[in-house]
Amino acid sequence: MKKKILLIEDDFTIQTQLKTLLAGNGYEVFAVTNFSRAIGQIKDFLPHLVILDIKLPGSNGFEICSQIRTFSDIPIVFVTSSNTEMDELNSIMLGGDAFITKPYNTAILLAKIGALLKRAYPASQPEMISWNEAALHLESSMIEYKGQKAELTKNELKILYYLFRNAGKICSRNDIVDFLWDNQLYVDDNALSVNMTRIRDKLEAIGLTGFIKTKHRQGYTL
Repeated sequence: MKKKILLIEDDFTIQTQLKTLLAGNGYEVFAVTNFSRAIGQIKDFLPHLVILDIKLPGSNGFEICSQIRTFSDIPIVFVTSSNTEMDELNSIMLGGDAFITKPYNTAILLAKIGALLKRAYPASQPEMISWNEAALHLESSMIEYKGQKAELTKNELKILYYLFRNAGKICSRNDIVDFLWDNQLYVDDNALSVNMTRIRDKLEAIGLTGFIKTKHRQGYTL
């Protein structure tokens, strides 16, 4: 599957150059044109990475970066003509992952994008993870306990994967929703409750009663 990159750049020439460069290197690219709706377009497009200019009409990249960081850890690359140490420092402090000045070196830009995507979305993951005799089979989307198995939906698998990966810790509802969003699965707070109920029913059916514990006003834990 192609990785998706969102461009937030008001210079049409640079925007076109970036789209051509990125598409030519195997990425799916979308460019924001209405900068006041940038956050909404990010949520609609669900990119794997954002390339963000600092100076934008009616807004700026720092404000957009801050808004993104309220709901996602998606990699953000600042590409800007503002070549000052303060701009670079601000980009880091606000959650930016890379800072490249114009005119940019295309090889360096592509290398940074590739490195960020590789770090954020590892290509390999274990086929199975376990906790207290329960095994989560990622390839077959199954949960197994003492020879009994239950099939999981994509959302149920991702929720359990997050809980298994953080076994012994309390996982807040917001953290789980953010994790699903980052993996291109949209689940709001109500949908999370529905999924958790279905997961618990499936777990109980194979003997895992009380496997997921609810911590009042804190979240869930295994």
